[in-house]
Amino acid sequence: MINKINKLSESEFTKVFANIFENASWIAKKLYNQKPFISFEELSLKMINIFEKSSKEKKLEILNAHPDLADKAKIALLTPDSKKEQNSVGLDKCTEEEFKEFKHLNLTYKKFGFPFILAIKGKSKIEILNNFRKRVNSESQIEFEEAIKQVKKIASLRLEGLYNKGI
Repeated sequence: MINKINKLSESEFTKVFANIFENASWIAKKLYNQKPFISFEELSLKMINIFEKSSKEKKLEILNAHPDLADKAKIALLTPDSKKEQNSVGLDKCTEEEFKEFKHLNLTYKKFGFPFILAIKGKSKIEILNNFRKRVNSESQIEFEEAIKQVKKIASLRLEGLYNKGI
């Protein structure tokens, strides 16, 4: 598979890897310039490294590209990856009460300057809400660091998904 990836044109490569970090095709373009890769693991490490070495402003852009969780009004605007992730844990099937709580938590959390970010794969709605309720009362720097950690976890899960699909 790595040979197949190494042979992709820049536009094909960018299309495949553009949303590993939410709407951040610039990371895919930088990664393309580091070809050839000897393994998918190397590609993944290099991609995470590009994100880690980016400026705080670039990191904030990526954080702010993430959608609110369980936002009924914006479901149609989700990237295919985000929609699949949210639907896989039932966030598209919340009760009215749950939608209201998510909306309130999303609005409150914005005090940090970015949306609440959590790698939700494999979590239940209750786990997600409990995590959200706890983190909304956290401190700004702690939340920024946690959001960065969660973005990297989401990227790793998305890369793993590509790998498992054989790209």
